[in-house]
Amino acid sequence: MKIFQPKLFTAMKGYTTKQLVSDLVAGVIVAIIALPLSIALAIASGVSPEKGLYTAIIAGLVIAMFGGSRVNISGPTAAFATIVAGIVAEHGVDGLLVATIMAGIILILMGVLRLGALIKYIPHTITTGFTSGIALTIVIGQIKDFLGLTFAPGTNAVETVEKLQAIGQSVTTFNPWALLVGAIGLAILIVWPKISKKIPGSLIAVLVGTVLVKLLITDVNTIGDLYTINASLPAFSLPNFSWEMVQKLLPDAFTIAILAGIESLLSCVVSDGMIKDRHNSNTELIAQGLGNICSGLFGGIPATGAIARTAANVKNGGRSPVAGIVHALVLLLILVLLMPFAAWIPMPIIAAILFMVAYNMCEWRQFVKICKTAPKSDILVLLVTFILTVVFDLVVAIAVGLVIAVVLFMKRMADVTHIRAWNDDEFLASHDNQRLKDIPTGTAVFEIEGPMFFASADKFDHIPLKEDVKVVILRMRDVPALDETAMRNLFAIRNSCEEKGITLLISHANEQPLKVMKKSGFAEAVGEENFLANIDEALHRAEILCQSLTDSTVSS
Repeated sequence: MKIFQPKLFTAMKGYTTKQLVSDLVAGVIVAIIALPLSIALAIASGVSPEKGLYTAIIAGLVIAMFGGSRVNISGPTAAFATIVAGIVAEHGVDGLLVATIMAGIILILMGVLRLGALIKYIPHTITTGFTSGIALTIVIGQIKDFLGLTFAPGTNAVETVEKLQAIGQSVTTFNPWALLVGAIGLAILIVWPKISKKIPGSLIAVLVGTVLVKLLITDVNTIGDLYTINASLPAFSLPNFSWEMVQKLLPDAFTIAILAGIESLLSCVVSDGMIKDRHNSNTELIAQGLGNICSGLFGGIPATGAIARTAANVKNGGRSPVAGIVHALVLLLILVLLMPFAAWIPMPIIAAILFMVAYNMCEWRQFVKICKTAPKSDILVLLVTFILTVVFDLVVAIAVGLVIAVVLFMKRMADVTHIRAWNDDEFLASHDNQRLKDIPTGTAVFEIEGPMFFASADKFDHIPLKEDVKVVILRMRDVPALDETAMRNLFAIRNSCEEKGITLLISHANEQPLKVMKKSGFAEAVGEENFLANIDEALHRAEILCQSLTDSTVSS
């Protein structure tokens, strides 16, 4: 599969008028769905509402044109809200734009280096943990607007814990009218999908909430009360940056890039199953990189593939990148013609929309299932990642989660690695107390099971070299991998055998271990003739060697 092969070019082969109509309809519907979400996610990210639309338009257009999926819809997503808000609070909007552009460059490098397949090596417990953590942080961040609270002047609540403290301190400023509007909006979002799936519930909630606040309830904050609405087209501009800023933002840029890669490729996998197609993961990463660079250069925020919008695209007939392009162009028209009216949208409605976004992304059923059925080590990784995402941030959560997952995996692999003598009671019991082969006198056979690496290499120390043993056979058919530390321990066994006049035989070494043994010089030291293809050949050679030693002893 080529590194860069946009689906737009292949999708145009045999493209029909009928498919064009379907893509146009799907693109318009997805744009309607994306409109309130893009505004809400921009606000949750701590930037002005139009920047969410800039992102959906610029990144959505670029990624649709150059992406590796036929139907993936990209734009701002809830996964970025917390980290983006933190960057804006610490480094300002320019810092966010720099981080977004850096993340785009990292994504392009990931695609060029064919790292698309490596995303699958991030454990599901980590993705579930930080996704659930992000969902909770979004909910906590929207409590203020949902309840109509007024924070004390000078309050700078950026971290989730700080937001909780500020909510507790300002609970007496609770606005019942804001709660009423928010509750109505939330009820619409819950009930409306049962009435109609064609028109998004978020759009109905926005319309109803806006009418309520405009005509009946005036004591509720709207977007226009808190933000200046800009209906102008996204303009190209280079953000102000310094080398020092780049260094500080590098961890955040890597986090954005990894999240964008994970979420986008997950969206591609889901859509592949829906349309029976196969995406090009490296092309998708490069496109996501280009989209994020362009988003940053035109004043947008980080973007990635949005699973819900992609699914809506497929369900409404979208089958080519044309639908994604149409979605971006329709949002562009809305930005120019209708954006001033966004100032009327009540903040409790935005909070209600984000509550539903958080609920849909939290995967609480999967979270509970893991806690009930998974091994304790996986539960630990899940909970640690979840807690660190909420208490600290995604950078810490993912880093610590990966370290714990790797350490626990190594322990698990070390625990399943065994070295047993054929005459060992435990080994015999596992084989119904029947010795598999007759062992020649003076020979010891050791069965090695599992990967031999630094965490399990010390188990080679459990191979006893008795005085009456003249040949030692290491049966390695169940050893899939061998690393340098285990190789050093093998050399130590070989040297001990040589000192005691014992011949070392290696039976059934697999490809990777054999390659390591040859490269390290171990095969040469042991002797190529002492590497046997299977245990029968090894036992036969051991018998010959032992008989030869016996004959030489008798003759002397």
